[in-house]
Amino acid sequence: MISHIVNRTFFILSAFLFSASIAAHEHGMKKMDIVDTAVENGSFTTLVAAVQAADLVDTLKGEGPFTVLAPTDEAFAALPDGTVEMLLMPENKDKLIAVLTYHVLPGKAMAADVVQLSSATTVQGQDVMIKVMGEDVMINDANVVAADVMASNGVIHVIDRVILPQ
Repeated sequence: MISHIVNRTFFILSAFLFSASIAAHEHGMKKMDIVDTAVENGSFTTLVAAVQAADLVDTLKGEGPFTVLAPTDEAFAALPDGTVEMLLMPENKDKLIAVLTYHVLPGKAMAADVVQLSSATTVQGQDVMIKVMGEDVMINDANVVAADVMASNGVIHVIDRVILPQ
C-alpha cells in the first residue's frame, strides 16, 4: 500500500514538473516537438532511446500532428526483467516499432476528446481501450498521469505503464 502511495505521489510530482517545464517553454520560447519535449523533461530517457533504436526520431519530429501516450522511465522499469533490453536489440526492431507505434494515435487528441471515446486506433493498427472513472483516465491498464502536454507537432499524455499490443 505504501509503495502504491509513493508511486502515485512520484507520478503526480513528475506530471507537475513536466507541465511546469512545458509552461515555461510556452511563455516566450519556441514550442518544441514531441521528441525534444520528451528529451527536455528527463523522465523519458528509455522512451527516447527506444525511439532512436527504432529509427522513429525523424517521424516524431515531423509535421504530425501526433498524440503520444508516453510511458515514463519507471513504466519501462516495471516491465519484466530483460524486456527493454530484448526490444532494443537490432534483430527485434520490428517488435520495438510495433510497441512504440501502439503508443501513438494519429492526429491531435486532446484530453477532452479522449474522454469521449471508449477506444482509439493506434498508428500500429490495433485499438487501445479508454476508460474514464471520475477524474481518472486509463488507456488499457495504464493510468494517464499528465494530459495535454503540448508540442509543436502534437500532444503528449503521460502514462504510468507501457502498453503492449496483442
